[in-house]
Amino acid sequence: MNTIGIRKKLHDFIDTIEDKKAEAIYTLFEDEMDTDAQRKRLIQSEREKYIRGEGPSYSWDEVKDMALNKEKRHAI
Repeated sequence: MNTIGIRKKLHDFIDTIEDKKAEAIYTLFEDEMDTDAQRKRLIQSEREKYIRGEGPSYSWDEVKDMALNKEKRHAI
């Protein structure tokens, strides 16, 4: 079955299931649908790396210089 058929079957199924089943399916995929939660996890992960001293960090002047000079953007 192709993706379009699968999506249609899923839509039809979700439209007709009991509320408890719909809530259970939502709970399974809630984090994937919540882009704010994903963004927060990414920011938190990057913050933890920064605190541990892992990865590069740049001063404001370095960031500004990279933003203004196309040749220096590869540094990011």
